[in-house]
Amino acid sequence: MPLVLRSGLLFILLTLTSLATAAQAPVSFTLANGLRVIVQEDHRAPVVLTQVWYRVGSADEPPGLTGLSHALEHMMFKGTAKVPAGEFSRLVAYAGGDDNAYTNDHFTVYFQKHLADRLPLALELEADRMMGLTLDADEFAREIKVVMEERRLRTDDNPQALAMERFQALALLTSSERNPTIGWMRDLEKLTVEDARAWYQRWYVPANATLIVVGDVNLAQVRELVDRYFAPLPSVNAPRRALIRELEEPGERSLNMTLPGQVPSLYLSFNLPSLASARDANDAYALQLLAGVLDGGISARLERDVVRTNQAAAIRSGYDLLARGDTQLMITAVPAAGQSLTALREAILKSVYALRDDTVSADELAKVLANVRAQAVYARDELDDRAEKLGRLDAHGLPLNWEDELPNKLQAITPKMIRDVAKRYLQPERLATLYLHTPSSSASITEAGVSPR
Repeated sequence: MPLVLRSGLLFILLTLTSLATAAQAPVSFTLANGLRVIVQEDHRAPVVLTQVWYRVGSADEPPGLTGLSHALEHMMFKGTAKVPAGEFSRLVAYAGGDDNAYTNDHFTVYFQKHLADRLPLALELEADRMMGLTLDADEFAREIKVVMEERRLRTDDNPQALAMERFQALALLTSSERNPTIGWMRDLEKLTVEDARAWYQRWYVPANATLIVVGDVNLAQVRELVDRYFAPLPSVNAPRRALIRELEEPGERSLNMTLPGQVPSLYLSFNLPSLASARDANDAYALQLLAGVLDGGISARLERDVVRTNQAAAIRSGYDLLARGDTQLMITAVPAAGQSLTALREAILKSVYALRDDTVSADELAKVLANVRAQAVYARDELDDRAEKLGRLDAHGLPLNWEDELPNKLQAITPKMIRDVAKRYLQPERLATLYLHTPSSSASITEAGVSPR
């Protein structure tokens, strides 16, 4: 192994050791009402982060109710019998803290960050709104208009976001992930407070939630506060959630769009399994390494073969090993000046399809593994990132120390295993393409493809 790479790995291992001594291993326990609690002590600074994860998101929404999970996220700040509308964030700010929330396909997450001695306030506020929302009809009517305006600003008036929304609908033919998290406008226009109330009563129960506390706390203190504020909440069965599955080989499909903007773009994706849906876990680990070989740094193949050859001005890709079910290898790119979208697509697929024939080198794998370790270091240094990782691991039923074992899992993957999954999954029958043109673009609107070799 080159000296520079060995030195980099040594630095990473030393940093991991330093962080491990600062932050204790996470501990979990479950209340009688089903609430999961995860605590990780870290006494480097007098701060604490709390997150409450509800296992519900846009992928759980039935037709006609898209956007409901996100709309309810907004309503979680609109009042309980104890804390009137607008007072939640005011109380957090008055105590010197910060709060926010987000919704995605599979989760709705609420977080607060405080000085450590404000932990009782954070937990009391979260327990109060877990099952105590008032869900006022007038407040909902006002807030749904805010959500609709958010959709206009972030999606309808944003060519890249609008193209991505259409691309997801093209790439995911049967999965509920094809619907946008913010919802289709036609559904937002018809949502009612009764819809929100039913959704809240179904999903916002202790047995469908996980409370994460990371920071300058001790386990006994957290247990006492959790027992005080959350244990009195009634026990309600959590709804059953289905594994996200997509057609294995839905057939090659493509879409052309022309939207206002200055830069044309290309979107590609292959339907793939994740760790949750793969028949063999090693397939998912091999796909994770494959994704790193393609786009795991400045020496990765897409950078080398496409960007440095002046065929793309920018390119990025991603694969979610910890997806709730079937997922995608997604690639987005902006063509270099004078380059057509069809030529760019051909260049990208040439690099991707080469993995079906070429054997990945030991040097390439070493760089990907070093990158995995480096990312683990950075994630452990921030309370937010560590809480986020713990939340995802818990939601997927994985051990809380799973990330510690990930390098070993990946190191067991051979170049032949990577080539095998490339042959199996990187096929045109799994491929979707969207060409995003601009009004001034000279690119042809004619659909073009690359034949498999």
